[in-house]
Amino acid sequence: MPNITLYLIRHGLAGEHGSYANDDERPLTEEGKQKTQQVAKRLHALNLRLDLIMTSPLVRAHQTADLLLEAKLSQALQVSPYLAPHGSLDQWLNWFQQERSPEVTTLALVGHEPNLSAWAETLLWDESRGALSLKKAGVIGLTLPEQSPVGNSALFWLTPPRFLL
Repeated sequence: MPNITLYLIRHGLAGEHGSYANDDERPLTEEGKQKTQQVAKRLHALNLRLDLIMTSPLVRAHQTADLLLEAKLSQALQVSPYLAPHGSLDQWLNWFQQERSPEVTTLALVGHEPNLSAWAETLLWDESRGALSLKKAGVIGLTLPEQSPVGNSALFWLTPPRFLL
């Protein structure tokens, strides 16, 4: 069975934490939008193409995913509650194993810290070690075996956005 290419992308720079009554509605700042657009354009220039972008339902993550779509990195977007800050890797893995279309072999998850780094570590080492850190609009690239990705995945890319600007 083929390996799956997974990109974990943290949302761009967002408004000040605590500045919104409902933190789920905190949007990207103008600077966050501009930098995320630049990152998305650079990813496109590097010939990154995605079968699917999955995003957290929170505004800042959804806006980031929309910018990836605008840069033509993918034509497909799916909102997933598993990618919200309270989301569950186990639930996402269930989707990955049971519900993901077989045609989806390259996908991006747009979400939040510390979840994305912890998920990457679990996929790599079968535990979260607190060793990885993902900057806003940064990217982690993993190769996942289709079966049993936990502890059996491989890291091929970890970059902060400044290397993509």
